[in-house]
This record gives sequence, C-alpha cells and structure tokens, in this order.
Amino acid sequence: MDNTKKGTSFTEGNLFKKMNIYAIPLILSGLLQLLFSAADLVVCGQFGSDNSVGAISSTGPLISLIINLFIGIATGSNVLMSRAYGLRDQERGQKIVYTSMYLSIIIGLIVSVFGFIFSKELLVMQDTDETLLDLSNDYLKIYFIGVFFMMIYNFGSSLLRAVGDTKRPFIFLTIAGVVNVLFNLIFVIALKLDVTGVAISTATSQAVSAILVVISLIKNKSFFHFNIKEMKMYASDAKQIIWIGIPAGIQSVIFSISNVIIQASINSLGPTVINGNGAAMSIEGFIYTSMEQTCFTCIAFMSANYAIHNYKNIKKIFWYSYLMIIMYDVFFSGITLLIPSQLLRIYIHDEAAIAVGVERLIILAATYAICGFMDVTASALRGINYQILPTVVTSVGICGTRLFFIYVMFNNYEQFHNLKSISWSYPVSWIITVSLNLTFFMVLFHKLKMAWIRQELERTQIN
Repeated sequence: MDNTKKGTSFTEGNLFKKMNIYAIPLILSGLLQLLFSAADLVVCGQFGSDNSVGAISSTGPLISLIINLFIGIATGSNVLMSRAYGLRDQERGQKIVYTSMYLSIIIGLIVSVFGFIFSKELLVMQDTDETLLDLSNDYLKIYFIGVFFMMIYNFGSSLLRAVGDTKRPFIFLTIAGVVNVLFNLIFVIALKLDVTGVAISTATSQAVSAILVVISLIKNKSFFHFNIKEMKMYASDAKQIIWIGIPAGIQSVIFSISNVIIQASINSLGPTVINGNGAAMSIEGFIYTSMEQTCFTCIAFMSANYAIHNYKNIKKIFWYSYLMIIMYDVFFSGITLLIPSQLLRIYIHDEAAIAVGVERLIILAATYAICGFMDVTASALRGINYQILPTVVTSVGICGTRLFFIYVMFNNYEQFHNLKSISWSYPVSWIITVSLNLTFFMVLFHKLKMAWIRQELERTQIN
C-alpha cells in the first residue's frame, strides 16, 4: 500500500488553495505562540514587578541570537523531507526522520547547557540596563533549560509539516499554551514568583509540546514512522540538513546580532523607551508571524516541485506567496494601525511608554509587507537550492543598513538619537534587501528553467 497518498500533494491540483490550507494552521500556531508569550508579558505587567515587562522583552534579541542558528537547521530537515515527499521516496524520508531527531537532541543539549551557564555574561555583553539585569538573568537561565525541548519540537514539527501535516503541530501548541497560561496563574499570581514563574511556565509548556510531537511521530504511519530504538545518525543526510539549514541559521544569527546591537542602543534610552519598545515588538510579532509562516509554506512547496523539476509550479508558488503576504498583511497590519494605543495598553499603563510604542508601531505596521516580500524571496531562493546567496544578500542588506543607522546616525547626530530613527532603519533595510533578492531570484530561476527544458528535450530526443 502506498502510504504517501495520505498526505497533501505539493505538486498537483489548486496550489493557491493548498498553500493557504497549509499556511493557516501554521499562522494559527504562530499566533498561539505569540498570544501565550504576550500572556507572559501581560501577567507580569499586571501582577509582577515594575520592570518585569522590560526584563523579559530585553532578553528577546539575545534568545534569538543564540537559538536561531540551530532552529535554522530544522529548516534543512523540512526542505529535505519535502523533496523526498515530492519524489515519493519513503526510504529516504525514513532516514531523514531519524537523523533529524538525533540532531535535535544533540543541538538541544548544547544550547541549553551553554545558555544556562553564560546567561548573565551574555546579558552584560548586550548592555542590559542595571535595573533589569537580575530579573532578566533569572528569566533567561530557566528559559534555556526549556530550549532542549524546543529543539525537539521544532525538528519534529518540521518533519510533520514537510508532508502536509500542519494541524497536529497546531493542536500540540494549543495544549502547551494552555499549560503555560495555567502555570502563569499559579506561579506569578498565586505564588508571586514574577519573571521566574513565567520562565518555569514557558519551559514546562515546551516540554509538553516536545513530548506530544514525539508521540505523534511514533504513531505516524503514513509517509514515515519513528521508532526510538532504531534512531541513528545517517552521515550523508546529516551533512545535507546542516548544509541547507546552517545558511538560514547564520542569516538569522546575523539578523539577531543587528537586533542585539539595536536593543543595546534602545537600552541607552532608558526604562520608559525599553518598556514601550518591548510592548510594541510583541504586537509586531502578530503581524510578522503570518509572513514567516507564508515563507515556510513557500519553501515546502518550492522544494517538492524543485525535486521533480516542475518550473511552472515554482513560478506559481512564488507569486502566490507574494499574494498571500498582501492578504495577511492587510488584515494584521490594518488592525494594528487602527488601534495601536489600545493594543499597547494590554501590556503597559505608563502613558509615556505607550506614546513611544505607538510611534514605533505606526512606522513598522505600515511597511511590514515589504519585510514579507523580502523573506518570501529569500525562501524561494532556498527552495530552488540556493542556500548561501540569500544569506549573504540579507546579511549585507539588513545588517549593513541597520548598523549604519546605529553607528553613524544614532550615535553621532542628536536629531537621530531616538527610537523613531531606529524604527525607520527597518523598512529602509527591507527595501534594499528585497530589491537584491528579487533580482537574483528572477535571473537564477530563468537559468534553472532553461536547464530543465534542455534536459527534457534531450530525454525526448533519446527516446
């Protein structure tokens, strides 16, 4: 019996409809994660200490810097599994499952131990405000314990999504999120543990999601299954996963380095700006998650069609992805622009901090679609097997522009020494980067298309 047919086909039928069906559970999963993260901030803002929101939000860029490199490797698992699924190669898919889960355990242990030991040193390197340092360190140490489970969930869910199963990861996150909220109520409100309670709740919820995804992989009987006793590392697959995933991870790391530098600059503006900026960043995450999940959709569908040399579908998937970015941005950015101050008041009550947050939200919400186009184009390049190029382009376009704003404009000119100036560096960097990535994609896709047409003609002549 061919079990591969139980999944969603990425290469046939109405691709726009299938892409949205695939993306919506991903978006809902991302929104749930953000809602539960926002719940952490809301609970701390309402029931914690005065600086708890700033303490948690200050760790965000640093957490991204440490873990994004390794989460990027999960993208490699997704791409390889999508290709195997497109080719209906179940034997290869089985090897990818075992190798991916083996990598997730190794990576999870490394990141958790490193982060737990060096959390305070990392916060000091980021120039975390002295008033926030101890609270941030309490949160970060416990958060990194949960990273081990986060890695297992991310690799496991990427494998499920690669064969069209986006519903079960969504269900697992829902369950884990409910656990997170319940534990927040106990640890923060009842036991008064402040940011420590939030961190314990987060780590526990990550463990729940990891356990659920492993059980799902074990019970899975379609394109692949998972048997813990048979788990082993297949060197050739591990190399390919790392080769595909590391550039995406490096891009995220370089991106995060620029954000750490930006956060350090924001920290120099004082607690009011830190709190307003932190709340605004949390709200922006709801806009960005729809775009991020569209990118995951793009790369999964692209990879499957790349495996079978279907250039017509690749072209459709690219433009469908752009259309999806516009659709989702109109909805999420539109809400943000209509009620920015009301959304910020969910997190914070200081009117000065709210004014700071509104200023940032108006600039970024109005321009976030450009960020979506940028990321989709980079994902499309990876989907057609160009791994290094989008990393280089994005590093230069994003980091170069933002570091110029910080080191030249922000640090040397009083009129630019404010959050508004930093906020404008984002859309400017997006415009530069999407222009470069789009040019490269058009040229390289045409080159790939012509090569495949020539191969098909040669096969036809031989036959």
